Amino acid sequence: MRLGIVTPVVTRLPRAHSRWEVDAGIKEIARIATEAERLGYDHLTCSEHIAVPNSVVATRGATYWDPLATLGFIAGCTRTIRLATFVLVLGYHHPLEIVKRYGTLDAISEGRVILGVGVGSLVEEFELLGASFSDRGKRADDALRALRASWGKSVPEYHGEYFDYSDMTIDPVATSTTAPIWIGGQSARSLARAVEFGEAWAPFGLKPNEVSQLLAAAESSASWSQRTKPLEVFLQPTPPLDPVGDPEATRRTLNEWIAGGATGLTLRFVHHSLDHYCEQLEALPTLLTS
Repeated sequence: MRLGIVTPVVTRLPRAHSRWEVDAGIKEIARIATEAERLGYDHLTCSEHIAVPNSVVATRGATYWDPLATLGFIAGCTRTIRLATFVLVLGYHHPLEIVKRYGTLDAISEGRVILGVGVGSLVEEFELLGASFSDRGKRADDALRALRASWGKSVPEYHGEYFDYSDMTIDPVATSTTAPIWIGGQSARSLARAVEFGEAWAPFGLKPNEVSQLLAAAESSASWSQRTKPLEVFLQPTPPLDPVGDPEATRRTLNEWIAGGATGLTLRFVHHSLDHYCEQLEALPTLLTS
């Protein structure tokens, strides 16, 4: 069971973050990253919003550290933990922009980038960036095809419905030509995208039984039968876990989400300070082995 973390500080959701995060910065993020790496965690995350409309700040929050800059810094102070963009909104970027920028990060970090991507849902943000909202699903599918065709290639070529390019050189490039794509979302369509294009499905906002039902339905699809390797499923248990304060409840929650179909878990913790967060990090893995 691979364990990762929803990195504190870099995203502050209303009623889901602790007070200490408000004044925290890159030093605290670096400590969390190095502690998670020392303890054997698989990955950490950083999400993307360019600008959040004031009308939704109360529900979505306003703090979103830029994933490229943030993960670039973390790459420099770690050696093994994987760096997940969870999520990049595909409609905000040309595929080659992702290939170049995050391919460079992959080269810097020696192959540790995970492209966690999603379709997006904030109409105002799409409009701000001049991105098309109404056909964002079809555009995302074409972008995913382009990413798979171009990742790690110095002379990429792709001819699709929305993206068409050739005779271009990119340098540097990612360390592998296999794009490590995780698909976020909540719907059966997001799972279908993951089956067709991704290494993993990483849904949010679903209960374990809902995940297992969607997986059971997807397993009968033609795309599922055409996969050459199993689909990873990275789930985010809710509510936040408290392995120090309530280990038994935490163990039950972990088992529930594993039974729901998780092959990996991306975790949030109850925490009241940086030290408390690091204590929770250290306590959690023992509950899966005891």
